[in-house]
Amino acid sequence: MKTLLVIDSSARTKRSTTRSLTHRFATAWRARFGDSSVVHRDLGVNPPQAIDQAWISSAFEKEPGGPSTALAESNMLIDEIFRADVIVVGAPMYNFGMPAVLKSYIDQIVRSGRTFDFTDSDENPYIPLVPSRPLVLITSKGSGEYEPGGVMESMNYLEPHLATVFGFIGLGDIRFVKVAREEYKDEQWKQMVLDAEQAVDQLSTSLSAEPALA
Repeated sequence: MKTLLVIDSSARTKRSTTRSLTHRFATAWRARFGDSSVVHRDLGVNPPQAIDQAWISSAFEKEPGGPSTALAESNMLIDEIFRADVIVVGAPMYNFGMPAVLKSYIDQIVRSGRTFDFTDSDENPYIPLVPSRPLVLITSKGSGEYEPGGVMESMNYLEPHLATVFGFIGLGDIRFVKVAREEYKDEQWKQMVLDAEQAVDQLSTSLSAEPALA
């Protein structure tokens, strides 16, 4: 059986474009592998703890004396990533970037010795520790002007940030599914939603057919 990790970050529990699309992906996955094949991490409903001094001290302790409660949530979230064959993240744009709960999640999973490590090379000072697996990033933005060629393209910190930070830990096999014009709900937005639904259907079929991770 293959495992799908679904991460929702929208504050909306209703009328959320990203939630609708992640749910669509998960539904198709369950139809093939069963309910237990999907792990759902809902950051919008259950936000991760923000990292603090205790977290930082424990994460960078050279010789930890044992399991630290400060890192318990981090360990759980990282373990979910390592167990997943495919990861799907729903991320609406909030104030030009990702929701705060998703940033807190990222701060929990980007951790020295677990998901990345340092090297002695000046040319390549970091190495990823997460084995590559498909990552589907489903994004939604209020305006279409954040897309390539749009007048607000330079203000789009959502997809570039997500691609950079997930790639940093080893998740560089990224497939984007994008919807824009959320605030307009016009014909262009409706077509984007239809295109996104088609893309999700295709990806759920193709990725579920790939061999499971060893």
